[in-house]
Amino acid sequence: MKTWYERVKPQASSRSQLLLAGGTWITVGGALFYLGSSWILEGRHLGSSLLLVGIGVLLGIAKAAFILDRAAVKIVERIGERGEGHCAGSFLSLRSWIMVAAMILLGRALRGGPLPAGAVGTLYVAIGTGLLVSSRLALASWRQGSGKIPGP
Repeated sequence: MKTWYERVKPQASSRSQLLLAGGTWITVGGALFYLGSSWILEGRHLGSSLLLVGIGVLLGIAKAAFILDRAAVKIVERIGERGEGHCAGSFLSLRSWIMVAAMILLGRALRGGPLPAGAVGTLYVAIGTGLLVSSRLALASWRQGSGKIPGP
């Protein structure tokens, strides 16, 4: 007999969870990029604004290459190893969801802190870019229909 949780949890296939993971990273990354670049553009000359956005993009690409790509690979492998029928939100582990909550609180603290909007905006652009770039791994696995990162 199924438990109450098993009856009500929103189940999703592994492939759906890959799409959710990639889609979440794209949505959050796009929102952070937009907010960050908006704060940078407020009250600045176009040249200095583009420079700060460019710095954020370069930092984000580096963050994707050195940090977020590894996290995305772990997420894809986790989804592939667990198999079918798990909760839709379990594409991230509980530890990862706690880290997401901590990052949200840190972002809130940054926005209310003493740093200038341009600096916070550059950080947001960097994080957003990193998420956008690294989302390609979950989406490539989703397109392939597996829990593995496609080879070259």
